[in-house]
Amino acid sequence: MPVKQGDLALLQLPAARELLQSKIPARLAYVWMDGTPRVIPIWFHWNGSEFVMGTPPNAPKLKALARNPKVSLTIDDNTFPHKVLLVRGTARMEPVEGVVPEYAIAAERYFGREQGHAWVARMGKMVSSMVRVTITPEWVGVLDFRTRFPSALPL
Repeated sequence: MPVKQGDLALLQLPAARELLQSKIPARLAYVWMDGTPRVIPIWFHWNGSEFVMGTPPNAPKLKALARNPKVSLTIDDNTFPHKVLLVRGTARMEPVEGVVPEYAIAAERYFGREQGHAWVARMGKMVSSMVRVTITPEWVGVLDFRTRFPSALPL
């Protein structure tokens, strides 16, 4: 029997694992202070159980996340048949001196080793601290347009 949308076991599917290891930024959706939705691209590191992101301590999204930590993440590719990973969870924030270590890992994945290290060194000169934003999946959905289609399609 196939795993149903919402089940965290979907994170083990090949399409999900491919997206979790990709260089595609996540799209982080949250609710702004005035109640309107916001979506931003953001680097992430998947540690096997949580999404971890780093951001400067004065990032506007932190104020909104402190007020309402419920978020969703989407990672999707741009090649047909499309793969989409949908995640819902609650953001936790923790101040960190210097650059968030998982941010450095993400920089290396996105840029490659040499350019990633250079970016992190530059970031370390721009900010003395960062905030680690951690999201533990509470609901997961996967679409791969081969075996897992949107529920609106009569397949």
